[in-house]
Amino acid sequence: MTLHSFFFILSGGFVTGILGALLGIGGGVFFIPYLVLFLNIPIHQAIATGIVSVIATSSAAASVNVERKFTNIRLGMVLEVATTIGAVLGGVSANVLSGSALSKIFGILLFVVAFLMIRRIRLGEGDARSTEDQGWLRGAYYDPAIQKEVKYTVRRVPLGLTISFLAGNLSGLLGIGGGVIKVPAMNLFCAVPMKAATATSNFMIGVTAVASAFIYYAHNQIHPVITSAAVIGVLFGSMVGTTISAKVRARTITLIFTVVLLILAVLMILR
Repeated sequence: MTLHSFFFILSGGFVTGILGALLGIGGGVFFIPYLVLFLNIPIHQAIATGIVSVIATSSAAASVNVERKFTNIRLGMVLEVATTIGAVLGGVSANVLSGSALSKIFGILLFVVAFLMIRRIRLGEGDARSTEDQGWLRGAYYDPAIQKEVKYTVRRVPLGLTISFLAGNLSGLLGIGGGVIKVPAMNLFCAVPMKAATATSNFMIGVTAVASAFIYYAHNQIHPVITSAAVIGVLFGSMVGTTISAKVRARTITLIFTVVLLILAVLMILR
């Protein structure tokens, strides 16, 4: 690998780390197409790099979000059981499918995620259908943006478990961290406020990624130099993302995110 390539991987990791921390998705959904389409890295190797990068994003963002009390740790631990099982099965499946098939699956997935993001824009950041009723998975945090405490109770836990299994499977299969599915699902179906959903996803995605990273390592898909450059960039990007998360409007970031997803979806399907 040349110094030029190392710099581009580092820069790409930094940008995706910021976006991943802001949206609770780990950044793999951006980083993997970047590695494949612009740096010509084989998709299996890119997915393995994305999975390791997700661990870096989770490590940087989760600690800050837990300190802010945005993270619903109990909910994260419950959903992580189904997510981890799905991630292991997805990691096994990924080494059976061809690179072309994975590219098309990724493209279709991006279209689905873009649709979910459009729904998020229509609902608005404040629509989380939260409640002050008590429940065993209830949560509360102080939101500095609206200067008041937000209380909520998690709804439809079985549905959340089912979607988490799917998210984990997609994480292991495509190296995306699963947050692209879990964040909209927690907000739209389980009545978790967006900030809590994003923070809880960041808390979960690292565990999910670790579950499938060992499988990619066993198949020699993790390139040490590429991965190290990616992790350094993603780690610093995630720190920046968590710092500015309270200052940037979620609606604006979501709109940019949706446009990027649609462009990448077309490129991956046509590849």
